Amino acid sequence: MSQRIRAVAVALAMGAGAIALASPASASAGAQAPSISDVDVSPSPVVVFDDSVTATFSFTTKGAGKAELQLRAPGDVSVPTPVDLKSAPHGEWTKWTGTKSFDAKSAGRWNILAIAHGDGESSSRGSFEVKKALDTKIVDFDASPDQVAKGSTIKVSGRLLADGKGYGGQQVTITFREKGTDAYRHITKTGTSRSGWFSTGVKAEATGWWRAEFDKTGAARGSVSDTDRVDVNAADRSSRIIGFDASPEPVDKGDRLALSGNLQVEGWEGLPGQRVAIQFKAHGSSRWEHVTSDVTGRNGRFWADARAYTSGWWRAVYGGSAGIKGSASDADWVRVERNTPPPPPEKADSRLIKFNAYPEPVKRGKYLKFKGKLQILDDGWDGHRAKIRLYFKPKGSSKWYYYKATWSNSSGNIYTKVKASKSGTWRFVFQGDSDAYGDTSGSDYVRVKR
Repeated sequence: MSQRIRAVAVALAMGAGAIALASPASASAGAQAPSISDVDVSPSPVVVFDDSVTATFSFTTKGAGKAELQLRAPGDVSVPTPVDLKSAPHGEWTKWTGTKSFDAKSAGRWNILAIAHGDGESSSRGSFEVKKALDTKIVDFDASPDQVAKGSTIKVSGRLLADGKGYGGQQVTITFREKGTDAYRHITKTGTSRSGWFSTGVKAEATGWWRAEFDKTGAARGSVSDTDRVDVNAADRSSRIIGFDASPEPVDKGDRLALSGNLQVEGWEGLPGQRVAIQFKAHGSSRWEHVTSDVTGRNGRFWADARAYTSGWWRAVYGGSAGIKGSASDADWVRVERNTPPPPPEKADSRLIKFNAYPEPVKRGKYLKFKGKLQILDDGWDGHRAKIRLYFKPKGSSKWYYYKATWSNSSGNIYTKVKASKSGTWRFVFQGDSDAYGDTSGSDYVRVKR
C-alpha cells in the first residue's frame, strides 16, 4: 500500500534546526512558485517484521529546478533527516524518488516534508506510520468430543491473540492430519470475533490431529495452535438379545427362576464379556426394576437366577458399549402362585462419600487415582466391606460406562487406580448386597492432557 500526501503550498524557512512555514517566496516580482503534487510513501504503513524494510518516497514538481525531501523521526525536534532524491522527466513535470530503510526501533509516526525550489518555493507536509509486526498466538484450541462415530460433526474452537490481546476480524484456517500421514491439509476457514474467539463445526471422517493456523499478513506474523486428537470409530453396530427365557412358569412364590438368553452383535454373532441386566416389571406396574446381572460367555450366552414373589414380566437389557448400541430382549411373563412369600431381608441404608479422582489434570498414560468411603447405617454410619464398581462418562458423552471393580476394606475405605486415556467424569457405584442397599457417589471430572 502507499500513502498519498496532499500538497500544501507553503514556503520553507530554516532556522535553529527547525522546520517552519513562511510566506511564499519568489525570485522576481510576478514570478509563479513551482507546483508540487502526488507525494507518496510506499508501503504505507511501513510494517517491520524481522528484517529492515525499505520505503520509497516520490512526488512530482512543475517549474522546479531542485527538490528536497526531509523526514522527522517520532518525537524528534532536531534537524530533520534528508533523503537523497533522483529525478526523471515526466512530461511537463519532474518525478522525484528516494528511499530509506526502517527497522523495529523506527516504530512511530514520522513527519515528511517535500520542497520544490524554483521561482520561489513550495512544499507539502504529511506523515506516515512505521509499525512493528504484531506477534500472534492461537490459544485454548480444542477439538471435541475426543471420540466420535465416523461422519459426526465435531466442534473446533480457540482464540487468536495479537500482542497478547484478542485479534478480531481475521481469518483462521482449520487443518487436519490423519493418523498414519505426516501432512496437514486445509479443511475450512473461519473468522474471529471482536475478542479473537473462533468456533466452527467440521465432519470427522478419520482419526487424527486437528489444529488452527493463522497466515502471515501485511501487519501480523503467522502462528499455529497446539494440536488436539479426535478418535473416529466406525458407526455403532446394533445388538440384540435372542432366546430370552424365564422358567419355570408358573412358579411358587419365593422359588427361584432361571433366566437365560444370548447377546449378539450385528453380523449376529455372540458378543462375549458384556454385562447384561435382568429386570422385572410387576403386574399392574409401569416400572422396570433391576434385579440382577450376568456377564456373557464366549458365545454371548448368559445365565442368572432370581426369586419370584409376584406375577409379572421379566426381560434382559444390554446397555451397549463403545461402538455397539444397547438392546433389550422380548419380555417373558411368569405367573407366581401361593400368597405367602418369605419376608424380604431387612437391609441398611448405605452411602458413598468423599469420592475424589486425582491428580487433576493428568497426563495421558499416567495413573489416575480414585478414593472414597462406603458406609452403612447401623446405629450410626459404619465402614462396610463390599464390591465397588468404577464408572466413566467420556467428555461430550451422556452415557456412563462400567470400567472396573474393586473392594472397600473393613473400614469402608476405597482406593484404586487406572491409566488415564481421555478426559471425562468418574464415579463409584455400590450395587448393594445382602446387608445394605446400593448407592452412587458424587462425580468428579478430570481433564487428560496429551
